[in-house]
Amino acid sequence: MAEKWTSGHSSSILCLNVSKDGLLASGAEGGELTIWNEEGCPLEHVQLQKTDDVTSVVFSPTYPRRLYASHGESITILDPRCLKEPVEHFHVNEDEINCLSVNETDSFLAAADDSGTIKIIDLESKKLSRCLKRHSNICASAVFRPQRPQSLLSCGLDMKVMMWNLQKARPLWIVNLQEEEADEQSAGQLFNPPLAHSLSVSVCGNVFGCGAEDGKIRIFRVVGSRFEQEVAFKGHSLGVSQVFFLPEPYQFITGGNDGKVLLWDVSNEVGKLKSPARPIHRRKTKMSNTKKADKPNTELTSGGVPFSPKLTIGHGEKVNWISYTEIKGSRRILVADQSSSISVYPIAEP
Repeated sequence: MAEKWTSGHSSSILCLNVSKDGLLASGAEGGELTIWNEEGCPLEHVQLQKTDDVTSVVFSPTYPRRLYASHGESITILDPRCLKEPVEHFHVNEDEINCLSVNETDSFLAAADDSGTIKIIDLESKKLSRCLKRHSNICASAVFRPQRPQSLLSCGLDMKVMMWNLQKARPLWIVNLQEEEADEQSAGQLFNPPLAHSLSVSVCGNVFGCGAEDGKIRIFRVVGSRFEQEVAFKGHSLGVSQVFFLPEPYQFITGGNDGKVLLWDVSNEVGKLKSPARPIHRRKTKMSNTKKADKPNTELTSGGVPFSPKLTIGHGEKVNWISYTEIKGSRRILVADQSSSISVYPIAEP
């Protein structure tokens, strides 16, 4: 049974982020931003701009009193102790921002927007550092890799996943998820296109997951300047809106449009599963939507038994955002949906 955190918002909550100190930031429709303590009590509240939703919030990993929030095409830096006095303001994106990510050294901030562009802000000089534009549709998610402050991953509604190095203007490696569905397309079967919605990177920095509209969860491993798919399986009956890695290297949670929140553990599969080769495209390779690809192993099995989640939560509402925290030593999953409250679920210890 979920615990409900209420009284922090008056509209649908769109994003969540937890600081190293255990504070929770939540952004909602209508420009609402709230800071919560670990007991679920609202500490601070502000309305940044009524006409723009708060679409992403992220605490600085280096300075716990620094919070980044995107609303519309703008980014505001705030002090969580006093939200009503913004520290800094940026307006470098030309379309609505969907996701923010800050690297571990708090030197660069990435802002992915509806135009498919990722703007990189140098936080030391407080200026636009680079404009990464290769996605041909909405860039839904961009995230820096742990322990690699110059390395960034992104995905979008063009069904592509990319890896960037900030020193270069072009992606180092691109995977087109649509290639996996080439056989089904040619056979005339109906399917949901793998529009990529969410990315999350493991603490090791070399393993990351991607959630897509086709209900599949794909786990990739970075090898040098490229990445390869290791595991792919049908995790939800509808689109996977959120993927979030836990502190354990191979454990992650997913949230879907089917109203389910699932906990997965792929520690026995990653690196051991011998999957068919996936279509990997180098930077200069021309993408083709009609090119056939090897049919992927979409239903992962382990020992002849279908791969299944370690925990299934029937949340019942379409998931907007998921996060994770520890409250008094107990692990908790935080879920934001179409409502104005945050649902908190315990993770039972083995």
